[in-house]
Amino acid sequence: MIFQFIGGLGIFLFGLKYMGDGLQKSAGDRLRNILDRFTTNPFMGVLAGMLVTMLIQSSSGTTVLTVGLVNAGFMTLRQAIGIIMGANIGTTVTAFIIGIEIKEYGLPILALGALLLFFFKNKKITYLGQTLFGFGALFYGLKLMSTGMKPLRGLEAFQDLTVSMSEQPILGVAIGTLFTVVVQSSSATIGVLQGLYEQGAIDLQAALPVLFGDNIGTTITAVLAAIGASIAAKRAAFTHVIFNIVGTVLFLFLLKLYIPFIDYLKSAIGLNEPMTIAFAHGIFNFTNMLIQFPFIGLLAYIVTKLIPGEDTAVDQKPQHLDPIFIEQSPSLALDQAKEEVMRMGDFAYKGLEETSQYLNTQQRKHADKALQFEEALNNLDRNITDYLVSISGSSLTEAESAKHSALIDSVRDIERIGDHFENILELVDYKISNKLDLTEQAKEDLNDMLNLTLLTVKQAIKSLETMDREEALAVVQKENQIDQYERSYRKKHIIRMNDGLCTGPAGIVFVDIISNLERIGDHAVNIAEEVLANHN
Repeated sequence: MIFQFIGGLGIFLFGLKYMGDGLQKSAGDRLRNILDRFTTNPFMGVLAGMLVTMLIQSSSGTTVLTVGLVNAGFMTLRQAIGIIMGANIGTTVTAFIIGIEIKEYGLPILALGALLLFFFKNKKITYLGQTLFGFGALFYGLKLMSTGMKPLRGLEAFQDLTVSMSEQPILGVAIGTLFTVVVQSSSATIGVLQGLYEQGAIDLQAALPVLFGDNIGTTITAVLAAIGASIAAKRAAFTHVIFNIVGTVLFLFLLKLYIPFIDYLKSAIGLNEPMTIAFAHGIFNFTNMLIQFPFIGLLAYIVTKLIPGEDTAVDQKPQHLDPIFIEQSPSLALDQAKEEVMRMGDFAYKGLEETSQYLNTQQRKHADKALQFEEALNNLDRNITDYLVSISGSSLTEAESAKHSALIDSVRDIERIGDHFENILELVDYKISNKLDLTEQAKEDLNDMLNLTLLTVKQAIKSLETMDREEALAVVQKENQIDQYERSYRKKHIIRMNDGLCTGPAGIVFVDIISNLERIGDHAVNIAEEVLANHN
């Protein structure tokens, strides 16, 4: 019985994850875009959360994705709360699918999925195959679990437990929470519950508190994802916990009314046992959302008070690119684009600064912050370039055209600075994981070059902001010095390696870091040259 149950649970969980992954691959980056784009207000957030959760078959997955977006500065806490509420409704779809009586067809669906996976090269078909394979595995696992749970009805200890759960709903909530925390899937807990109810091993009075508890248990994934994340991400995860605990407490008070209501629905619509649990789950989550939706602002206020502190997430969204200026005043639109380019330049400098801190302290928080800046650079690069391309359709004066061209080229160079400090971060990671040591002289040389590169980037961005010729010429001088450093330090390092003072792998890390710094200097000088070109 135990083997059938745990084996069935394993296949069910695998099927659920594999199906979700297949759907996610089919959708690609669109899932992230749905969450990012359609969260202009909390109501749209609820719809986006529902849609994405239906696609990936995991409320935890959606919440983790949301925590990631909040952490990256893509969305506010209020927007995230809407998505979390929607995710809770979207996750009930799995229960409704289980309620459809197609368990017997699990194996043929699985076989069809395998056929599409292994005999077709087209990616879209293989993703469909993966989804179908997961779908079939989900039902096959469910069937095994149900068969394994049949003897539970005759076990006296289990009967005693269900009686206790009927008399003490809190016990049912605790069991539901614990089981979901262990298997990391509310859908699995609901699936087991549906199987038990179908076998007559548990009654509705004992099943519903377990169902409420599983909603609390599912928050653990988001909580784990928020460990080490920004304060805003921690708040988003904690909101998920509060939202589900409040819903559970409310429904425990209403349990005496809710049980006869579900019983009435079952007989009125003629629902089978698994579908009855699905309806109970769906109505619970939907009602919970309706009750708490008007209090999103209050929820945000509460978690802000419970988790105090200044939010450190980098705001990745552009702040100055209003499309209305493109039509009305291309000149003003160019000024707006330049403001955003300056913001991007500031991010590049700060990212390189955090990279320097990571190299010297090896504290992970500096690498994480630098990676946030790098992601912001990539996002702003796309947005600013699109905005500048839109401006190019307008009639620009000769001076404006020159400014436009300088901005387009500078955006590309600033984005490339981000790519190079990301390379350095990876090299430092390699150095740490392989326990490579650099000599004191190598560390000193790296810091000299890093400090000079930081000054060069800062001055290049300043020269672009002020369009100052003297500043731009100073950047060219500094970049020549960076080139000299690179040649000199490379030679010194070869001598150290020949003298046996430094190992080969550590030497490669050193040479690659100075090479990336030299390339950052090249991009800084490209920006300065745009300024000089505008003065000729």
